[in-house]
Amino acid sequence: MTETFDLFEIMRTTRSMRRLKPDPIPDALLAQVLEAGTFAANGGNMQNWRFLAIRDPAIKAAAGAWYRKAWHEIVGPRYRAGGPAPGTTPESFARMLKAAEHLADHFHEAPVWIVPCALGPRNAGSSIFPAVQNMLLACRALGLGATLTTLYLQFENEAEAAMGLPEGVHSYAIVPVGFPMGKFGPVRRAPLESVVYLDRWGEPW
Repeated sequence: MTETFDLFEIMRTTRSMRRLKPDPIPDALLAQVLEAGTFAANGGNMQNWRFLAIRDPAIKAAAGAWYRKAWHEIVGPRYRAGGPAPGTTPESFARMLKAAEHLADHFHEAPVWIVPCALGPRNAGSSIFPAVQNMLLACRALGLGATLTTLYLQFENEAEAAMGLPEGVHSYAIVPVGFPMGKFGPVRRAPLESVVYLDRWGEPW
Protein backbone atom coordinates (compact mmCIF):
# COMPACT_ATOMS: atom_id res chain seq x y z
CA MET A 1 0.00 0.00 0.00
CA THR A 2 1.37 3.42 -0.96
CA GLU A 3 2.23 5.68 1.95
CA THR A 4 0.45 9.03 1.76
CA PHE A 5 1.59 12.43 3.00
CA ASP A 6 0.32 15.92 3.49
CA LEU A 7 1.05 18.02 0.39
CA PHE A 8 3.27 20.44 2.28
CA GLU A 9 5.22 17.57 3.81
CA ILE A 10 5.75 16.17 0.31
CA MET A 11 7.07 19.53 -0.88
CA ARG A 12 9.35 19.85 2.15
CA THR A 13 10.89 16.43 1.51
CA THR A 14 11.10 16.27 -2.29
CA ARG A 15 14.86 16.27 -2.47
CA SER A 16 16.91 15.58 -5.57
CA MET A 17 17.52 11.85 -5.35
CA ARG A 18 20.63 11.19 -7.44
CA ARG A 19 21.44 7.66 -6.28
CA LEU A 20 18.89 5.29 -7.80
CA LYS A 21 18.50 1.54 -7.80
CA PRO A 22 18.42 -0.15 -11.23
CA ASP A 23 15.22 -2.06 -10.30
CA PRO A 24 12.49 -1.59 -12.94
CA ILE A 25 9.59 0.78 -12.28
CA PRO A 26 6.17 -0.90 -12.59
CA ASP A 27 4.08 0.42 -15.47
CA ALA A 28 1.27 1.46 -13.13
CA LEU A 29 3.55 3.70 -11.06
CA LEU A 30 5.14 5.26 -14.12
CA ALA A 31 1.70 5.95 -15.59
CA GLN A 32 0.68 7.75 -12.38
CA VAL A 33 3.76 9.96 -12.56
CA LEU A 34 3.22 10.80 -16.22
CA GLU A 35 -0.47 11.51 -15.70
CA ALA A 36 0.42 13.90 -12.87
CA GLY A 37 2.46 15.85 -15.41
CA THR A 38 -0.59 16.29 -17.60
CA PHE A 39 -2.54 17.84 -14.71
CA ALA A 40 -0.23 20.86 -14.65
CA ALA A 41 -1.14 24.37 -15.76
CA ASN A 42 -0.01 25.24 -19.29
CA GLY A 43 -0.40 28.14 -21.66
CA GLY A 44 -3.91 28.35 -23.09
CA ASN A 45 -4.43 24.69 -22.16
CA MET A 46 -2.81 23.90 -25.52
CA GLN A 47 -1.00 20.93 -23.97
CA ASN A 48 1.92 21.20 -26.36
CA TRP A 49 4.03 19.06 -24.11
CA ARG A 50 5.16 15.57 -25.01
CA PHE A 51 6.82 13.21 -22.55
CA LEU A 52 9.34 10.69 -23.84
CA ALA A 53 9.77 7.80 -21.39
CA ILE A 54 13.05 6.04 -22.14
CA ARG A 55 13.79 2.56 -20.86
CA ASP A 56 15.97 1.31 -23.72
CA PRO A 57 19.50 0.72 -22.34
CA ALA A 58 21.17 1.54 -25.67
CA ILE A 59 19.46 4.93 -25.94
CA LYS A 60 20.27 5.78 -22.33
CA ALA A 61 23.90 4.77 -22.84
CA ALA A 62 24.27 6.92 -25.96
CA ALA A 63 22.62 10.04 -24.50
CA GLY A 64 24.10 9.44 -21.05
CA ALA A 65 27.61 9.72 -22.48
CA TRP A 66 26.88 13.37 -23.32
CA TYR A 67 25.53 13.96 -19.82
CA ARG A 68 28.67 12.48 -18.29
CA LYS A 69 30.87 14.60 -20.56
CA ALA A 70 28.94 17.75 -19.58
CA TRP A 71 29.43 17.04 -15.87
CA HIS A 72 33.10 16.13 -15.94
CA GLU A 73 34.26 18.75 -18.44
CA ILE A 74 31.99 21.76 -17.80
CA VAL A 75 29.51 21.73 -14.93
CA GLY A 76 31.40 19.81 -12.23
CA PRO A 77 34.49 22.04 -12.43
CA ARG A 78 32.25 25.12 -12.35
CA TYR A 79 30.54 23.98 -9.15
CA ARG A 80 33.82 23.06 -7.48
CA ALA A 81 35.26 26.49 -8.24
CA GLY A 82 32.40 28.18 -6.36
CA GLY A 83 31.16 28.19 -2.79
CA PRO A 84 28.33 26.29 -1.10
CA ALA A 85 24.78 26.93 -2.22
CA PRO A 86 22.58 29.15 -0.01
CA GLY A 87 21.30 27.34 3.06
CA THR A 88 23.99 24.65 2.90
CA THR A 89 27.25 23.99 4.72
CA PRO A 90 30.56 23.15 3.00
CA GLU A 91 30.07 19.55 4.16
CA SER A 92 26.56 19.21 2.73
CA PHE A 93 27.67 20.94 -0.48
CA ALA A 94 30.49 18.42 -0.82
CA ARG A 95 28.00 15.58 -0.37
CA MET A 96 25.80 17.09 -3.06
CA LEU A 97 28.74 17.29 -5.46
CA LYS A 98 29.61 13.67 -4.76
CA ALA A 99 26.01 12.62 -5.41
CA ALA A 100 25.91 14.67 -8.62
CA GLU A 101 29.07 12.97 -9.83
CA HIS A 102 27.56 9.60 -8.98
CA LEU A 103 24.51 10.50 -11.06
CA ALA A 104 26.70 11.53 -14.00
CA ASP A 105 28.61 8.26 -13.91
CA HIS A 106 25.49 6.11 -13.45
CA PHE A 107 22.93 8.21 -15.33
CA HIS A 108 22.30 5.48 -17.89
CA GLU A 109 21.51 2.96 -15.13
CA ALA A 110 18.35 4.74 -13.94
CA PRO A 111 15.52 2.39 -14.91
CA VAL A 112 13.57 5.09 -16.73
CA TRP A 113 14.13 8.64 -17.94
CA ILE A 114 11.26 11.03 -18.44
CA VAL A 115 12.20 13.62 -21.06
CA PRO A 116 9.73 16.54 -21.13
CA CYS A 117 9.56 18.00 -24.62
CA ALA A 118 7.54 20.59 -26.51
CA LEU A 119 6.62 21.14 -30.11
CA GLY A 120 7.96 24.20 -31.88
CA PRO A 121 10.51 26.84 -30.80
CA ARG A 122 12.21 26.63 -27.42
CA ASN A 123 9.86 28.99 -25.56
CA ALA A 124 7.53 26.61 -23.72
CA GLY A 125 9.31 26.48 -20.36
CA SER A 126 6.39 28.13 -18.56
CA SER A 127 4.25 25.14 -19.56
CA ILE A 128 6.89 22.42 -19.32
CA PHE A 129 8.30 23.05 -15.85
CA PRO A 130 4.97 23.03 -13.94
CA ALA A 131 4.46 19.57 -15.46
CA VAL A 132 7.93 18.52 -14.34
CA GLN A 133 7.26 19.73 -10.79
CA ASN A 134 4.00 17.77 -10.70
CA MET A 135 5.91 14.66 -11.74
CA LEU A 136 8.60 15.21 -9.10
CA LEU A 137 5.93 15.55 -6.40
CA ALA A 138 4.15 12.46 -7.71
CA CYS A 139 7.42 10.51 -7.56
CA ARG A 140 7.88 11.56 -3.95
CA ALA A 141 4.34 10.57 -3.03
CA LEU A 142 4.85 7.15 -4.63
CA GLY A 143 8.23 6.54 -2.97
CA LEU A 144 10.22 7.00 -6.17
CA GLY A 145 13.43 8.98 -6.38
CA ALA A 146 13.92 11.55 -9.13
CA THR A 147 15.75 14.74 -9.99
CA LEU A 148 15.39 17.46 -12.59
CA THR A 149 18.57 17.94 -14.61
CA THR A 150 19.49 19.96 -17.67
CA LEU A 151 23.25 19.30 -17.79
CA TYR A 152 23.01 17.43 -21.06
CA LEU A 153 21.87 20.65 -22.79
CA GLN A 154 25.55 21.61 -22.86
CA PHE A 155 25.54 19.14 -25.77
CA GLU A 156 21.92 19.63 -26.75
CA ASN A 157 22.05 18.62 -30.40
CA GLU A 158 24.12 15.52 -29.78
CA ALA A 159 22.02 14.32 -26.84
CA GLU A 160 18.71 14.97 -28.57
CA ALA A 161 19.94 13.09 -31.63
CA ALA A 162 20.90 10.17 -29.40
CA MET A 163 17.37 10.21 -27.95
CA GLY A 164 15.89 10.23 -31.45
CA LEU A 165 13.97 13.51 -31.18
CA PRO A 166 12.58 14.65 -34.54
CA GLU A 167 13.10 18.07 -36.07
CA GLY A 168 10.85 20.70 -34.49
CA VAL A 169 10.79 19.01 -31.08
CA HIS A 170 12.95 20.24 -28.20
CA SER A 171 13.65 18.67 -24.84
CA TYR A 172 13.81 20.81 -21.72
CA ALA A 173 15.23 18.43 -19.12
CA ILE A 174 15.73 14.79 -18.25
CA VAL A 175 14.15 13.36 -15.11
CA PRO A 176 15.79 10.03 -14.16
CA VAL A 177 13.40 8.00 -12.03
CA GLY A 178 14.03 4.97 -9.84
CA PHE A 179 13.67 3.61 -6.36
CA PRO A 180 16.08 5.62 -4.19
CA MET A 181 19.13 4.14 -2.51
CA GLY A 182 18.92 6.69 0.30
CA LYS A 183 16.17 8.21 2.38
CA PHE A 184 13.99 11.18 1.67
CA GLY A 185 14.56 14.16 3.91
CA PRO A 186 13.99 17.89 4.24
CA VAL A 187 15.24 20.15 1.48
CA ARG A 188 17.87 22.75 2.38
CA ARG A 189 16.89 26.28 1.46
CA ALA A 190 17.73 29.81 2.53
CA PRO A 191 15.28 31.39 5.04
CA LEU A 192 12.37 33.49 3.75
CA GLU A 193 13.93 36.65 5.17
CA SER A 194 16.76 36.43 2.66
CA VAL A 195 14.62 35.91 -0.45
CA VAL A 196 11.30 37.71 0.19
CA TYR A 197 10.64 41.46 0.25
CA LEU A 198 7.44 43.23 1.29
CA ASP A 199 5.84 45.78 -1.07
CA ARG A 200 9.15 47.32 -2.18
CA TRP A 201 12.43 45.75 -3.25
CA GLY A 202 14.74 45.50 -0.29
CA GLU A 203 12.02 46.00 2.34
CA PRO A 204 12.24 43.17 4.91
CA TRP A 205 9.57 40.54 5.02
